[in-house]
This record gives sequence, structure tokens and C-alpha cells, in this order.
Amino acid sequence: MNTRCNAVVLRFDPTLASLRKGLSVAQQIGDTLWVANDETTSLERLKIQDAAAGKVVVCDEHRSFQLQAFLNLPIPKSGAEIDIEGLAYDSGYLWVVGSHSLKRKKAEADKSAQKNIKRLSTVEADGNRFLLARIPVVQQPDGYALVREVDADGRTAAQLQGNKIGNELTAQVAEDDQLSDFLRIPGKDNGFDIEGLVVIGSRLLLGLRGPVLRGWAVLLEIEPELSDGSTDTLVLKKIGPQGRRYRKHFFALNGLGVRDLCISGDDVLILAGPTMNQDGPVTVFRWRGGLTCDEESVVFADQLEPVVEVPFGQGDDHAEGMCLFESGEPSGEVLLILYDSAAQGRKHGDAQVEGDLFVLS
Repeated sequence: MNTRCNAVVLRFDPTLASLRKGLSVAQQIGDTLWVANDETTSLERLKIQDAAAGKVVVCDEHRSFQLQAFLNLPIPKSGAEIDIEGLAYDSGYLWVVGSHSLKRKKAEADKSAQKNIKRLSTVEADGNRFLLARIPVVQQPDGYALVREVDADGRTAAQLQGNKIGNELTAQVAEDDQLSDFLRIPGKDNGFDIEGLVVIGSRLLLGLRGPVLRGWAVLLEIEPELSDGSTDTLVLKKIGPQGRRYRKHFFALNGLGVRDLCISGDDVLILAGPTMNQDGPVTVFRWRGGLTCDEESVVFADQLEPVVEVPFGQGDDHAEGMCLFESGEPSGEVLLILYDSAAQGRKHGDAQVEGDLFVLS
């Protein structure tokens, strides 16, 4: 099992230092690293600085991109979080997905028992969480940037049909005998909760943190396309059995849910962690040949290869973001892991935070 080989330090603009507290995704595009805090409506771009082998890699020159400048968010006001939980880049587009989950209010120590019981009974839907979209990426003088449209080649920002209470994907899942009941359950209660996204040609794989069904984690496969006559609205093609607009894949991840996904050659790497509010365990599994699978699947434990045991803390260091990373290491693929609720030892100065690098065998 692989161990940490190096670290990456992310330096944010000091005025946006709070971003380091809740990193949920990671994606490298050329010499830039793209991340997001799941309590915001923005994507963050950092420049990857050259580093000698074995030296800590620094990512800085932070620039923030507000997604309401490129997409029509159901709730466009400031502070209406998207709960960004998946990020992937392919063919000039950056794809982004929200959790699609409900949330339950937290109990608070300064509240009375009755008030906390009421809070724990309150379940809410944040409309921006029902976001699945693609945004063109272009090269500008200061580096890669997001734009709403590209005149030169016709690329346009587009998003799945939806509103404040759901979208076409949740409408489809609502008809599913296995999954429909979990749409009404908050994500952190083993309810429906997307965490993880990869692009496979015209298709997307969406990892589900929950539900985990008798120990089996779920990936949904979809194929978005532009709606007839539209340049900014996506719809789902019929790709599943009986004309379903999605396929299902089940994985034996030792009872864990999916926390992120990325591609390694023809394989899919699955960051697996607890579906409920627990610290660990956290493991990266390799699904060999996952990119070539063209039908629904049930993948047993002996068909998966554990490649990294990811460290976790007690109430902190929850692995959330993962991507392959070109870091100057001399051999092998390198995997970057970023953490939500980063431990104090990962924080440097007022606006920096540290992630881990692992060499994959």
C-alpha cells in the first residue's frame, strides 16, 4: 500500500482565507490546479509552481471565478452555496456537479434541548445543490480561465434542466425502486448525495456518498447532451435498461461510500469514505477497465484493488478532493488528496493549507 511521498501547499488570497477550511474537489489543468470550497458558489484557480523532485509543491497566484457569471443558478444571491462535490476536465470543458442532497440542521451547544430537537427535525433543500454543468476553459494571458462562450469553436456553458427543488436527474431517480426513497433523506443520513465526477467521452460517472445499500456503494452513469435548439440547456439521453436515462454500477467498498473519483488510464480511481458523519476509514480503490464498461455492473471486492490508505484525523482531515497530479516526481502516477476540515498542522500562515501526494504503483 502506498504512503505519502510529498506535500502540496495551496496559498489563497488572504481576503479569501476561509476557503482552505472546506476543500471538496481538485482538478489539474495544465499548470493550474482548480479547487472549490463546498460552502461557496465559486471555483478557485491556483498556479502550480515548478518544484524539484522531493520538494514541497506550491500552488499560488489565486484567482476566484464566481459561477453565477457563467451559469443560471436557481438561487443567484451571494452565500447560497452550491455544495460543489465533483469536478472534471475534458475536451475544453470543466464539468461541475453539486451534491443534489438535502441537509438537516445541526444541534448547537448554546441552544436548549427543545430548540435542538426542532433543529434536528428540520430538513431543507438548497436549490443550487441541484447543479450539473459544463463551462468552457480557455487560455488567457494570465493562464486558464472560465468563459460563458467561445466564438472561435462554438463552445458554450450549459447546465442540466432544473430548478430550486431538483433537476432532470433527480426526477429520473424519483422513479427508481432502489434509490427513490433516499431522495427524501439528507445526505449525511445516508440519503442521496453525489460526491465525485469523471468524464468518459460523452458520458459522466457520478459517485454517490449515499445511499450505501447493504454495504454496496453506487455510481450513476449519464450522458448529457444539448437540448434541441438550445446552447445552454442539457438533457439526459436514454442509455439504461427500459429506456432509463442513467445506468447503475454497484461496488463493494467495505461499506464505504464514494467521496471522489478520477481517471487513471482505462481505470477509475474511487476515493471511498464513510457515508455518515465519521472520520474514517478512507481508501482509494482502483476499478480496472472502468472506462471501457458499457453496461450496468456489480463489482465485488476481489475485482477492486486498494491502492492507498488515506490518513484521517479525529474530527478533522476528511479526504474529499482527489486528482492525478503532475508534480515532478521521477516515476509513477501521482495522486493528490485534499481535505475538508483540515487539521491545524496542515494550515500554514493565515491563508495556506497542505494536501498530500501519493505515488501510485
